[in-house]
Amino acid sequence: MYEINTGKGKERAAESVSSLIKDGMVVGLGTGSTAEIAVRMIGHRIKEEDLEIFGVPTSLKTEMTAIECGIRVSTLFEHSSLDLCIDGADQVDSQLNLVKGGWGSHTREKVVSYAAKRLVIFVDETKTVEKLNKPVPLEVLPYAVKVVEQQVKALGGVPVLRQDGTRGGFFITESGNLVIDADFGVITNPEKLNKALSSIVGSVEHGIFTNAVEVHMGHEEGVEILKRSVV
Repeated sequence: MYEINTGKGKERAAESVSSLIKDGMVVGLGTGSTAEIAVRMIGHRIKEEDLEIFGVPTSLKTEMTAIECGIRVSTLFEHSSLDLCIDGADQVDSQLNLVKGGWGSHTREKVVSYAAKRLVIFVDETKTVEKLNKPVPLEVLPYAVKVVEQQVKALGGVPVLRQDGTRGGFFITESGNLVIDADFGVITNPEKLNKALSSIVGSVEHGIFTNAVEVHMGHEEGVEILKRSVV
């Protein structure tokens, strides 16, 4: 029996989304505590069911976990079109828009998610809100920090350069960049802000995602599957 010592909501959501993985799939593997649970569950399924799956990780941490769990790791150079991308989120609104980037991996997460035929998110119920209100992470070129801050302020945001609470100093991404967390308060129009942030010069990528098609929300009693409305 595979056991996980974590909150029931996270565990149930991860178990639900890992059940979507089928033999022969190429899957984008997200980053974060909830994503790690799913990666370990997929590894368990590979051993138990003799599945052949390729995983495209979104961070070095996820890559090392995948290797540890027996998942064959691939890249977008080898597989530029993925069957599925699974990932967690820092916040999910009622229209399935997301804020991601708490782990600083949102650039790679977004690229991998857009390489996939569908992005499926899994969270516990504490991550769901009516409207997004968390600060939006922006991965920023180090020499462009002040220029990016000016542009964020012009859009009505309050930029804060992220610190590394563990090692001290600034938080540095795997690509050697910095992260600005931009607080816009309640985000009433995520699509509009998404486009505005994408136009910021000096920013590599931001943490608003509007491409999730499905969210598996775990709680004590089970999992609720939310699907994006198609207009």
